[in-house]
Amino acid sequence: MTPSESRAFLLLLVLLTILSFLSSLLYYSFLDQNLHLQECHPDVPQRNISILLWHWPFGRSYSLDGDKCLQMYNISNCFLSDNISTFSSADVVVFHHQELSIGLSPLPLHLERPASQHWVWMSMEPPVNNANLTQLNGLFNLTMSYRRDADISIPYGKTVLGGGNKLGFQAAPNRSCLVSWVVSRYHPHQARAGVYQSLKKYIPIEVYGRWSKKPLSDKKLLPTIAKCLFYLSFENSKSKDYISEKLWRNAFQAGAIPVVLGPSRATYEALAPPGSFIHVDDFRDTVQLAAHLKHQAADRQAYEKYFQWHHTHRIKTFTDWRERLCQICLKYSSLPANRVYQDLESWVNS
Repeated sequence: MTPSESRAFLLLLVLLTILSFLSSLLYYSFLDQNLHLQECHPDVPQRNISILLWHWPFGRSYSLDGDKCLQMYNISNCFLSDNISTFSSADVVVFHHQELSIGLSPLPLHLERPASQHWVWMSMEPPVNNANLTQLNGLFNLTMSYRRDADISIPYGKTVLGGGNKLGFQAAPNRSCLVSWVVSRYHPHQARAGVYQSLKKYIPIEVYGRWSKKPLSDKKLLPTIAKCLFYLSFENSKSKDYISEKLWRNAFQAGAIPVVLGPSRATYEALAPPGSFIHVDDFRDTVQLAAHLKHQAADRQAYEKYFQWHHTHRIKTFTDWRERLCQICLKYSSLPANRVYQDLESWVNS
């Protein structure tokens, strides 16, 4: 081998060594990234899962371009679409009940449904607002709702360990109102209506929303509630696990103490931050409740005890439907494969 051939051989050997090193770096970087995703989401699927949203809830749509689950929520192998032409290739098809119940978006019963495809019934409403369920019997494999026993549980909010929320409750003594309530759909037969009508006899309550003819825009909602010491987080229905944005957003994010009316105290204790709320059921009548609110408002130390949870817990709210849909992929591998809800109405009303 000539000297020039030897130099060429050595150069080639060096180049091959460098390429091998770079290849190893790329491989281990990719492996590390996947391990990181597994640590964040141990249930992340090992293969691509395609989820088709048949219609957007309440007609409000979001962009699904790109890999939204990975980009926004660090959930890999999960792809969302609202293009109904992808029906035959979708692993999961999600139907929001409101549009089904009023006939705005019929089920694709005329299409050939793949045997392995899961149909998901989704609703964030309490049973009283879920009409026309019997026509859906024998069609759905999975339920998706705020309920803890749903196949895919998607609450309005949740409590997370670790302090850090700064909602400005230190300014409470300077707030200009005692109690506020935002309500748009008021019906006299509801339990919350009776409590409100009685409570307002003993304490002033600032009422906003379409029913009061003082509507609030999203921009003004929280700043308005934040002017008050307490907020009436009254649900429109006393149903199993039904705790809506009235608690998670309206009260907690505004920094007002929620006065709750909905499921049992035990349910609120299981889901809300510890010591963070006042439950209507704890009082003999609204006279006693009103007296308690006035006492807490007058005693700064007693009032601020309701905010001690900020040192140990924080809240997370779920407002983007895309995040809710991505949760399907995290639970996909553990979902029942062959379940069919033959009596969906019985489950909804259970």
